[in-house]
Amino acid sequence: MSGNLSFDDLKSHVKNGAIDTVLACIVDMQGRLMGKRMVAQFFIESGWEETHCCNYLLATDLEMATPDGYASTSWESGYGDYVMKPDLETIRLAPWQEGCALVLCDVLDHHTHKEVPFSPRSMLKAQIAKLEEKGFSPVTATELEFFLFQGTHDAIHKNNFRDLKPISNYNEDYHIFQTSKEEYVMRPVRNTLLKMGIPVEGSKGEAEAGQEEVNIKYANAMLTADHHTLAKHAIKEVAHQNGVAATFLPKWHKDRVGSASHIHQSLWKNGANAFFDADRDIGKSKLMDHYVAGLMKYAADYTYFLAPYVNSYKRFAKGTFAPTQIVWSVDNRTAAYRLCGANSNSIRIEVRTPGADMNPYLSQAAIIAAGLKGIEEKLDLTAPFKGDAYLNDEKKHIPRTLLDARNAMIKSDMLRDAFGDEVMAHYSRAAEVEIEEFNQVVTDWEIARGFERA
Repeated sequence: MSGNLSFDDLKSHVKNGAIDTVLACIVDMQGRLMGKRMVAQFFIESGWEETHCCNYLLATDLEMATPDGYASTSWESGYGDYVMKPDLETIRLAPWQEGCALVLCDVLDHHTHKEVPFSPRSMLKAQIAKLEEKGFSPVTATELEFFLFQGTHDAIHKNNFRDLKPISNYNEDYHIFQTSKEEYVMRPVRNTLLKMGIPVEGSKGEAEAGQEEVNIKYANAMLTADHHTLAKHAIKEVAHQNGVAATFLPKWHKDRVGSASHIHQSLWKNGANAFFDADRDIGKSKLMDHYVAGLMKYAADYTYFLAPYVNSYKRFAKGTFAPTQIVWSVDNRTAAYRLCGANSNSIRIEVRTPGADMNPYLSQAAIIAAGLKGIEEKLDLTAPFKGDAYLNDEKKHIPRTLLDARNAMIKSDMLRDAFGDEVMAHYSRAAEVEIEEFNQVVTDWEIARGFERA
């Protein structure tokens, strides 16, 4: 069971008064929880079967605006309903709220009751199913990096996001003293995740002032995405309750290191790591060669699904531990793809491109699609890169802007084969909306640069 409450457990908790509210949530394109609070008694009587939401929830931007151009929903079509189908295997406590449980829902078409193909959970399910047809199970883990700032989100918003003050004053990477001063936030974060049934391993200071990292144990790719999404939400809630703000913005200041969300992955078959072969160099199997070669060949195609916003691309900067070059290497943090666990059963590939803003369902779906293509095409893997990847060939640079990534995505036959035309059109429009919104904005940089001198 992926949650920590069975449906029968929930019924018992409702009966004895321990739980009175159930959060019924879908995951939107941005990786956020959207949904409704249901009276727990109603949920166990009938709400567990299905409920409904407006179909604009999978066609909004970060501001929850309703841009035009989506085939799936519009003012013309009247913004109808989706069915929210609770996945009863995902019921768990929501410890940050008293008397509260949570369940994740699949998104179904209101008329056909089939899963909506561009729903993030549906997209990942489809790619996992393709792997399972070949006998493989994807085992993955994500790292959550984020910043804590003084003051709540509401207070920071009231001040127009100016004079942002991180919770600490210096780089706290692995720093025990500084992170001790932040335990009033991070201890309840860890304990909240554990109470939710999320197998958090620990937390640490990251490589910037006010930057934190939370690590969660590896799991099946779907469960990893669920854990990631729930943890991200819980971190924001717990931080707010303790008077600070958590942000997963990839790059909040040009002179500060950004926040990443690296994805570790391997394929398993019959209970064994199919990426491991003790008889081959560094223990890397031929299957892993094909898979990683697929990641490399199609890296530009799927970058959008790892970096979906304008700000995402500000993070790819030399000397910041964020990658710039599409190369793989053995235990080298300057490369976009880092092989970890060489010569051991824990051998895996770490994809270092995603920022903290990535949607873990979309990111993993895209990566699996590329790796699968590498297996199908039996691609050969180049020799590992050695040295400083920031000094590598310009031709191997990660797409520099959201527009570059969007253009690579829409030209990708690999992604079109994997996801289908409807999904590709939907996320192409999502990228366009973000670009259109940004292009209308007059930034502080433009005003300061040109107000007098232009």
